[in-house]
Amino acid sequence: MRTLLTRKPGQKGTKQLALEHGARLVCVRYRYDAEKRRRLKTVELVVEEHEWMPEDTPVLIRVAYEEIELRGRVKQAGGKWLPEKKFWQLPYGMVLKLGLEARMVREWEGKQQ
Repeated sequence: MRTLLTRKPGQKGTKQLALEHGARLVCVRYRYDAEKRRRLKTVELVVEEHEWMPEDTPVLIRVAYEEIELRGRVKQAGGKWLPEKKFWQLPYGMVLKLGLEARMVREWEGKQQ
């Protein structure tokens, strides 16, 4: 089976489906089955949405000055001290790997410092 045509919502061939599914509609595909001599119209819908952050996104974490061992682990993982913000910066994937999610600083919190 081959997909020969993919349409975005609002384009010709998608209007009725766009009315039916609204903002959940991602695209409409026209697929062709040469063996059965059939054309299929399929839709791709959003059924669930969650916040997600790529693992290479730099995030700020809080490590107290007296937490020497933890500071060493953060440095070893590639953490960078940002003196102007008084936080450590580390890729999100490393924060997860080290189990430091609870120490992450919200972006607005880092700007107040």
